[in-house]
Amino acid sequence: MVESRDPTYHGVLIYDGECPFCSAASTALRRVRGVGAIAWSDEPAQAFLEAQFEEVPFALVLVDDEEERVYAGRAAASELCDRAGMPVLVQDVVGENYESIADAIRSTAAGGDHDPDPYHDVYPLASAAEERFAALAAAADGTALAVRDR
Repeated sequence: MVESRDPTYHGVLIYDGECPFCSAASTALRRVRGVGAIAWSDEPAQAFLEAQFEEVPFALVLVDDEEERVYAGRAAASELCDRAGMPVLVQDVVGENYESIADAIRSTAAGGDHDPDPYHDVYPLASAAEERFAALAAAADGTALAVRDR
């Protein structure tokens, strides 16, 4: 059974709450209307990732229910920069250097408990994952402006 869609967020960023780079990316959401954030380790995020990828990759993931797309890794970082209105140069630098930036920050600042998995593309939203989007959106925090605040 498909859960009813949460009207607050049409997009959700799944990020590593222990990684300073990923936490900074989630903070950028304050500029993105209709997108919330949830830590990778939270149960709704784990369930969504399992449904989308048939495993739980450790990666920055941006889900957009309206576009029916899932952005992962460097694609998620680049898309987030674009939605936050960052200059193209910043988008390119972040996108092209995503892994090295994340690895350097994780190894020096966070101890590097996990290595990011190699998911860096834009994927169609799987039907099994779409069924879990409402729970994901409901669990997302309110760092971003809600859709209804437009």
